[in-house]
Amino acid sequence: MNFQFPIDADWTTEEIVAVVEFLDLVEKAYHQPVEAKKLMEKYRAFKTVVPSIGEEKRLGRTFEQDTGYSLYQTMKQVKDQPDRKIKMTVR
Repeated sequence: MNFQFPIDADWTTEEIVAVVEFLDLVEKAYHQPVEAKKLMEKYRAFKTVVPSIGEEKRLGRTFEQDTGYSLYQTMKQVKDQPDRKIKMTVR
């Protein structure tokens, strides 16, 4: 699949890296099992860049429209099963 991550032009290089690493791990969870703790770690870094719930939802919608991968559903799984590996399926 060929797509672009939703990136804000005003973000610093470090902020872009944090967001891309999180989104990349969400994508990976749809292809192979990923440690929930690792997803939570990357989510926390993502939230330092995108602290607003509204902005997170907007980014999540854009990402899901482009990829079919849901930030919300992935993080819901992580929160429900924090000590397991997460493997998502596309709906």
